[in-house]
Amino acid sequence: MEWTFIDTWIVITAALSAMSCALLGAYLVLRRMSMMGDAISHAVLPGLAVAFILTGSRESLPMLVGATAVGVLTTFLVQAVVKLSGLDKGASMGVIFTTLFALGLILIRQAADHVDLDPGCVLYGAIELTPLDVMGLFGMEIPRAAVTNAAMLAVNTGFVLLFYKEFKITSFDPALATTIGISAGLMHYLLMTLVAATTIASFESVGSILVIAMLIIPGATAHLLTDRLWALLALSLVIAAMCAFFGHLAAITVPVWFGFRDTSTAGMMAVVAGLIFISAFLFAPRYGLVSRMLRQGMLSLRIVRDDVMGLLYRFQEVAPADAGALGIRELSDALKQGAAVRLAVWDLLRTRRIRRRAMGFELTDAGLGESAGIIRSHRLWESYLCDRMGFCMASVHQSAHRLEHVTDPAMQEELHRAAGRPERDPHDRKIPD
Repeated sequence: MEWTFIDTWIVITAALSAMSCALLGAYLVLRRMSMMGDAISHAVLPGLAVAFILTGSRESLPMLVGATAVGVLTTFLVQAVVKLSGLDKGASMGVIFTTLFALGLILIRQAADHVDLDPGCVLYGAIELTPLDVMGLFGMEIPRAAVTNAAMLAVNTGFVLLFYKEFKITSFDPALATTIGISAGLMHYLLMTLVAATTIASFESVGSILVIAMLIIPGATAHLLTDRLWALLALSLVIAAMCAFFGHLAAITVPVWFGFRDTSTAGMMAVVAGLIFISAFLFAPRYGLVSRMLRQGMLSLRIVRDDVMGLLYRFQEVAPADAGALGIRELSDALKQGAAVRLAVWDLLRTRRIRRRAMGFELTDAGLGESAGIIRSHRLWESYLCDRMGFCMASVHQSAHRLEHVTDPAMQEELHRAAGRPERDPHDRKIPD
């Protein structure tokens, strides 16, 4: 692989485009309007085609004006269909953007004979060619697409900083925004206008496929990693830049492994974005699928471990001195769990909460103190539910069993006070100190 200045400019152009899309896409994700970016990016085709037909050129200004106008029109039409027809927003977007997209394709087909227009460029862009179209700036030759996307990123960043509070409130609670004098509708249409303009600024360089991916995936990925808005916006920008760099790197290296020269850079960037999202979906600290499964597994293990210690405590509480010890079989039969009990016993032995005794197990001093706390919580809950709530049915034991695992010392003390500081539970068993 030979990296040249052309590759550098491709990555810079793609990163600027992706970051400008991701910054607004984060708000679309928060507003549950991710598909609105998809709708606008498809629906602006009639605006592009009309601008081409009227001007006979691909100058940026007429393209931007025409497509932005149709993008804003799309937003108005979607809102109108939702209010007047009763359809949900998803169905309304589907109707509007597919109709406008089809109209745009027809117009582009008609304009192709008169205007230098490649329909494929609209779909997957021509980012590999952007370093060839340069303009002079500060005594340097810079790709025109990089300048356009940098300007769009600057505009988006300026609006986000200027209206940070307004965008934040209207994204989370539009009704509250209206009551404090912030126009939720105005912020909505301002955001949609910026999305339409950003889409057009990126069309020629990266195409609609990558625009759609960058409007949705970085924000969705960041949403899995954080719940703070400022961190979500920052992560969206970082993820977008990573997609640009690693996407181009993969485009020029991975195909070689399979005997091909290269592949579409824009397409590979979108694929990399999808892979990053899948990684966050699986391994995000709080919302990742694997992380949640691990937490649930650790919680289940802790509950079984508490149950084992509680059972050993009750056995030692009532068993005579010369009685035998409870072994794996007795514990498994009592708790109706096999592998989980074995794993819990192994963990308790490892942490020295229990020790082996003859053919079974007994609590150590550390385990005795911890298990006494578990039994105390259980019997306090039984006392409170029975004496204070009048819930003295047989199922009170099951309710107390579920609650004992989530009772911390502070809650336990408050429960002791609320239950009337009892010394014995409703079954006349001593409540441990």
